[in-house]
Amino acid sequence: MNQKEEWTKARRVLITIIDLLLFIGSLFLSFKLKFGSDIPYINFQSFQGSILYVSIGFIIVNILFGTYILYNKSISDFLFITIISQFVISLFIMTLTFAGRWLTFPRSVILINFFVGCIILFAWRAIVFKTYQHLSGSKRVMIVGMEKEVFAAVDNFSNTKSIRHLVTHVVLSDYYENVRENLHDIDIVYLASQIEESEKLRIYGLLMQEDKKFFLNTSFENLVMVNPNMMNIEDESIIEVAAFRIPQEDGAIKRLLDIAIALLLIVVTSPIMLVAAILVKRSSEGPVLYRQIRITREGREFEILKFRSMGVTAEAESGPVLASSNDMRVTPVGKYLRALRIDELPQLFNVLKGDMSMVGPRPERPYFVDQFKQMNPHYYLRHNVRAGITGYAQVYGKYASDFNSKLNFDLIYIKKYSLILDMKILLQTVKILFDKVSSQGVDEMEHTVHSESEIAARGIKVIY
Repeated sequence: MNQKEEWTKARRVLITIIDLLLFIGSLFLSFKLKFGSDIPYINFQSFQGSILYVSIGFIIVNILFGTYILYNKSISDFLFITIISQFVISLFIMTLTFAGRWLTFPRSVILINFFVGCIILFAWRAIVFKTYQHLSGSKRVMIVGMEKEVFAAVDNFSNTKSIRHLVTHVVLSDYYENVRENLHDIDIVYLASQIEESEKLRIYGLLMQEDKKFFLNTSFENLVMVNPNMMNIEDESIIEVAAFRIPQEDGAIKRLLDIAIALLLIVVTSPIMLVAAILVKRSSEGPVLYRQIRITREGREFEILKFRSMGVTAEAESGPVLASSNDMRVTPVGKYLRALRIDELPQLFNVLKGDMSMVGPRPERPYFVDQFKQMNPHYYLRHNVRAGITGYAQVYGKYASDFNSKLNFDLIYIKKYSLILDMKILLQTVKILFDKVSSQGVDEMEHTVHSESEIAARGIKVIY
């Protein structure tokens, strides 16, 4: 298996331009389908006058949805992204039509364009994705480290829907020599656990010399170095490690946006919340809203609000337990409320109160926070920001991930924080509403690889 071409930024830009031109073409075709060859002058003039604003909105929405990031997707992802992004763009165009008579955009054309655009853009994106897979191929990965971390890494690579990375080698000891001896059979070395710093630097130097990629795990030691500040003092350059905090000025803007978005969503989703409240009340005894103590910024306790999805005696005998897949405590109505995340909607009022943010680490109960702090001394860092309705871990990870994996996602979010990142997470949260895996609970047996023989059975070369 030969290492194939890298997907360059120039190609991404070209794909984005063609994507935009196809979208504009689909709008023009929609006018033709509506009016035939005799398009009314005032409507076509509106089309021409709004094309700049529509184009900017189209590019921004698709960037936020991650349309042009190809490595971790499947064809079904592009179908979903195309439908949802087209829906958002249609709402955006409808909003523009209220800006003035100079944007007299027929509503029927917007509706026609939704379907025409979905077909044209999905066909184009499917072709691009297949071309990407053909040109880039699969990258052969060697996983290096201790057994426990290596087994977990093999599972993560094996269970992903992307064929971008294929594990072909596993090194469990004598790391540098084994990497050197097998270097020409692999494209990427992934260091799954901490090893001696001197040996890691030797491996890194070897890979740079041979132009091979080097992946590191998200251990705390590595996360600390994300987004450092560079300073020059006299003739020496110094790296200042950035704190796991959101700057005050960014935090103030984030809070204002939280209030605005929460108010808007409360208005928009109020009919859904009314129906949900009626269904919960009629389906089982007990209150409509479920209140539970959770932990937010600076370790402060607050009362989270949810539509009740379990019986009122769900933990009477068991005590506090994490939700699991196929949880028998969930009511029939609660099953659907949880699957569609409707049970989370009352948390919009928690956002208004200042207990939560729209985006941030998901809040845990004090009982579990105390346990997690004992198991990981860095767990408190996630409480440097407000808890969120959705978060980086929910969009980019699995619902069923263990607390350490979720903590890593939360710390990455804090380190990489920007308002654009919040917008991306909010938009991509829509995707997980329709993702069956994302709504499942914690599974006790999440990993499937437990031994060297199981790795070898998958055709992976195990090296000591």
